[in-house]
Parts: sequence; C-alpha cells; structure tokens
Amino acid sequence: MTKPTYEPIIRTQADLEDAWRHLMGPWGYGRHSLWLMVILDDKPLPQLTEVEGQVEPLDPDQRRQFAAFLHGLAADLGPEVRYAMLRTRPGRSRIDDTDRAWARALYDACALAEVPCEVVHLGTEDRVQPLPPDEVMAVSA
Repeated sequence: MTKPTYEPIIRTQADLEDAWRHLMGPWGYGRHSLWLMVILDDKPLPQLTEVEGQVEPLDPDQRRQFAAFLHGLAADLGPEVRYAMLRTRPGRSRIDDTDRAWARALYDACALAEVPCEVVHLGTEDRVQPLPPDEVMAVSA
C-alpha cells in the first residue's frame, strides 16, 4: 500500500510550522542550508529548493540576486504566490545573532522583490521554530 501524498493547506503560521516539521522529518542537521517553499493558492508546490553550505547570512549583493530570483519566479507563477523559508543548521535550538541576521536578510530580500514572505523558520537538532519579523527586525543588521 502506498503512503498518501502530503498536501497541506497553508493559511496560518501554525499551518506553515506544521508543514516544515512534517517535511523536514527528524531533526539533526549536519550542515547549513536554506530551504525555499513556494506556496500557490495556499498549497506548497510539490518540491522544495535547498541551497547548501551558506553559513553566513546573505550580503547586500546576494540579497539583491535572491530578490531578483524571487521576483522573476513570482512573475512566472502569478500574484497568488507566497514564499516560505527555513534555515537549518547544526546545533541546539537557541536562536543566536546569526539566525536573526539570516532572517533579516531573507525578509529584506522579499521586500526588495516586492513578494509576500511567510514567517521565516529555523530548524535545529531539536526543533523547528519561527523567527517572526517583529523579533528579528528590531535588531539592527
């Protein structure tokens, strides 16, 4: 018997957090990655994009490049597209300054691209947790 396809509906931050937990499986990330989920009409597209090995947050030039990518993708997919991002890294769940800087960089890239961004999440050895903009943007970059 085949396992049913996972097809969540993402309308709230809690829906998104549940989806990340389901999709990422057991914790224990051995490397730094950035995961991009594209959401169209409240449903994630059936694939995630992983960018491996970027330990440091995006610098201003990388932010502009990422914003151009997001903007171009949104132009192709239409006005209902939203983006969700998860940064994964080794270590425990304590949120540090680098995690906050990553979230700020991702929120900034979405603002530059003028595209909707869901709450950025952090995945560590022991949990997936949100990094809401009001908590990370208050600290200067």
